[in-house]
Amino acid sequence: MYNLYYVIEFLLRNYYGKIYNLQSSEVAQNASGVTVNDEVIKVFNDMKVRKSSTQEEIKKRKKAVLFCLSDDKKQIIVEEAKQILVGDIGDTVEDPYTSFVKLLPLNDCRYALYDATYETKESKKEDLVFIFWAPECAPLKSKMIYASSKDAIKKKFTGIKHEWQVNGLDDIKDRSTLGEKLGGNVVVSLEGRPL
Repeated sequence: MYNLYYVIEFLLRNYYGKIYNLQSSEVAQNASGVTVNDEVIKVFNDMKVRKSSTQEEIKKRKKAVLFCLSDDKKQIIVEEAKQILVGDIGDTVEDPYTSFVKLLPLNDCRYALYDATYETKESKKEDLVFIFWAPECAPLKSKMIYASSKDAIKKKFTGIKHEWQVNGLDDIKDRSTLGEKLGGNVVVSLEGRPL
């Protein structure tokens, strides 16, 4: 399979008549022209900061959220009704990880933030994971614009320790794969379920 950067470079050469150095994140951001909506940054900051809150505020905090391109393909926005709230867990959501995987569209790309709760042999932890969902069956144009816009959103998500590019359901449906991304073989459970 061709490296996605080379595919994008080929398409940019043919459609725009210019050669871009796609290894540079600044050029990749400018090549797509996509910006990040302020609401995306607000959601990220709300998920990142775990200040002491009331029970009601904790229930409204997002456990997982998807981001997509706006209809005009010029902005990365929060996708409507594609989120899991902490308050939903145990009520309408039995397993947050499985529910998150079900939110992902089977034939298009997305960006996502997932607030993973996991245990290592030593302690219990919570970390945000930035996920770039690019399934094999997604249209090439969608893969191209999402790949070339990824650095724009990553620059806004300062302090993210874990990044994961996923190319299909087989890569994400088994929670142990995320466990490996979070800490290798020291992770013993994810979302309260043993690995």
